[in-house]
Amino acid sequence: MRALGLLLSVAVLALVALASIAIGAKPLPLDQVWHGLFHDTGTYGDVVVDERLSRTALGLLAGAALGLAGAVLQALTRNPLADPGLLGINAGASAAVVTAITYFGVTSLTGYVWFAFLGAAAVGALVWFLGGSRGATPVRLALAGTAISAALYGYLQAVMITDDAALGRMRFWTVGSLASATGSTLTQVLPFLAVGTLLALGLARPLNAVEMGDDTARALGANLHRTRALAMLAAVLLCGAATAACGPIMFVGLMVPHVVRSFTGPDLRWILPYATVLSPVLLLGADVVGRIVARPAELQVGIVTAVIGGPVFIFLVRRRRTAQL
Repeated sequence: MRALGLLLSVAVLALVALASIAIGAKPLPLDQVWHGLFHDTGTYGDVVVDERLSRTALGLLAGAALGLAGAVLQALTRNPLADPGLLGINAGASAAVVTAITYFGVTSLTGYVWFAFLGAAAVGALVWFLGGSRGATPVRLALAGTAISAALYGYLQAVMITDDAALGRMRFWTVGSLASATGSTLTQVLPFLAVGTLLALGLARPLNAVEMGDDTARALGANLHRTRALAMLAAVLLCGAATAACGPIMFVGLMVPHVVRSFTGPDLRWILPYATVLSPVLLLGADVVGRIVARPAELQVGIVTAVIGGPVFIFLVRRRRTAQL
């Protein structure tokens, strides 16, 4: 049944991806969408479709990355409410971007990507170090991430309040959006996402042991230090690249793995593939909704996921069947 459900999830993802290409803030007849997909003649419709293709591709990649990272972090910290923000990765990326804008004069998205990724990676390494390195535990990692996040967001607000230019440029990025997707952005983040995805999927079995507790994991032959270090690396690669390209998008990495666990059970060999498929469904679906409800303008996807995710997540948490780690 779980295999059939995964196939159905892939079919749903394909339909949502097609909707993301066909539906935009500016209505475009389906025949022009079809023409733009298969006959590039440089017309307005072709240009719009090319932009939507890039946007949809980024949504697929970023959604899968956030869902995978959320599932890995929930297993790593043994906390079903863990998300990329818990370990300070979003805060690190945001602080690096505002630093690049304010002190290095970076104004392009391609420049943001590298600063955001380096900030996420640096904070991930710092959290691992402060969390105890070889003696890292879920509680220590969570506390270190929370403390660093608070400090970095304080720095972020201080810089943005005193620099109007930084505030204006950061305002769009910090909301979370797929609208700035380009082929260049995709090629820059794709290697990091590919490595992080392979690493995360390969950790399913040892993370299953880690979820059972340290003593049980050791009895089962799991190398706790190596598993936690690799899980942190996978989360940093996935969250850092996704946040760099789209900005910090909330609830996807938190809600989807939590929902998936309620019908797959605690086995990460199923949770990780399901999260990889269903997280882009949520992200792209929210992006399509944002294009429709505010026409001819659009709502950024980060706003839509927050508006949808909050009430839905509260409902799911209150359900009796919500799975526990």
